Amino acid sequence: MARFIEGEDRRQGALLPEHLDDYVGEENPVRVIDVFVDELDLAGLGFERVQAAATGRPGYHPGSMLKLYLYGYLNQVQSSRRLEREARRNTELMWLLGKLAPDFKTIADFRRDNGEAIRATCAAFVGICRQVGLLTGGVVAVDGSRFKAVNTRDKNFTPGAVRRRVEQAEAGIARYLQAGHGRPARGRRSRVPQRPDQGSSGDAAQAGARPADHRGPAGRGAGWPNLAHRS
Repeated sequence: MARFIEGEDRRQGALLPEHLDDYVGEENPVRVIDVFVDELDLAGLGFERVQAAATGRPGYHPGSMLKLYLYGYLNQVQSSRRLEREARRNTELMWLLGKLAPDFKTIADFRRDNGEAIRATCAAFVGICRQVGLLTGGVVAVDGSRFKAVNTRDKNFTPGAVRRRVEQAEAGIARYLQAGHGRPARGRRSRVPQRPDQGSSGDAAQAGARPADHRGPAGRGAGWPNLAHRS
């Protein structure tokens, strides 16, 4: 392969092995996830099993599982099985989790058991952004003058619009949490058996709408018009 850029030999040894930290840049967002989760009070947010039990098999720390969940949220990976695969092959996740690779059932159980705590984590992240000045939340006021400008509906934010955006964000988080569990199976409607002498409501309505047939002595209904041809 002359005059092409060639890669290194897979079997080439090195006197000083490379660190896993060398594969993650200083500006990589995964470092923000690592610092953010380490500074959280997981017990105060409501995460379960923050303190390890004295007996039984050791489990994964909630901080490690939260890092995996946030990484999947930022990179649009919401499936538990896909997160399991990414933890085994993704260099960023290897660095973030210390080469831990929980299975999909463990990931799904963590998301199911800590839904409220994950919502509180999202609110804590918004609070930190406000503290560091990323979200100012300032109010701009103008007088009664009219200004000609391009102000579309999507770029016009009123207190009601902001409140609806917050509700939409919370609903999106809830849908994301439910997407990992799968959609519940649709149940079948059960029909209540009726007695032979009891008709349905539709039959009763049709019977009530039908005009009464008052039959006369000749057998022809008195209430119906005589449509027979008279010769």
